[in-house]
Amino acid sequence: MFNSKSAVILGASSGIGREVALLLLSEGWCLGVAARREEALLELKALAPERVEVMAIDVTSPDAGEHLLTLIDRVGDIDLYFHASGIGKQNRTLETDIELQTMETNALGFTRMIDTAYRYFAERGRGHIAAITSIAGTKGLGPAPAYSATKALQATYLQALEQQAHQRGLDIRFTDIRPGFVDTALLNDNFPYPMLMRPDFVARDIVSSIRRRRHVRVIDWRYRILTFFWRLVPRFLWRRMKL
Repeated sequence: MFNSKSAVILGASSGIGREVALLLLSEGWCLGVAARREEALLELKALAPERVEVMAIDVTSPDAGEHLLTLIDRVGDIDLYFHASGIGKQNRTLETDIELQTMETNALGFTRMIDTAYRYFAERGRGHIAAITSIAGTKGLGPAPAYSATKALQATYLQALEQQAHQRGLDIRFTDIRPGFVDTALLNDNFPYPMLMRPDFVARDIVSSIRRRRHVRVIDWRYRILTFFWRLVPRFLWRRMKL
């Protein structure tokens, strides 16, 4: 599938993004890695200095798209843009700052970066955009309103761009990655999350899904069953469920 085996990963400083970066490096890829924290990215560069370019990018910054294009230029002609940047917290008391920060990162920031990658691949003629959304976008989750809402937005946005690319005759592939609970720093609120998955397991599934050009991938089988039944729950019952 990939000729030059080059990619940019946004959100590569920790968690799933870092694990995917490590996997691709082990397979000989050339990478551009970006996140807000540059020091963690330099650790990746130290593993393969000649194949890794580093840039600090904050997706909430208005010029983040320009920085992404600069990073792409440093890497060269990339095949894949992988978006692993995002935040999420339970917010049962609906604290304004948490909701707005989540919206700014997962909605505005996501749109800014995905749009930049899409325009780049449209001009180039081909490419692959993969992004981590979440099973949280399946239904509105009371414990995390902004998080579940932005994840639904992300999934719908990718679907819309996939349709647009097809209608325009563009050879741009999309992979919507929907994990369940993953044991990363994102889940740092001491809540006993069920069915926790290891980041390395999730990363292997993601790389396989990208290679196989999956359109949507729910990780793993337990969450595929869970989300299937979630979709069947009528609204009047869903609002009564305790999560």
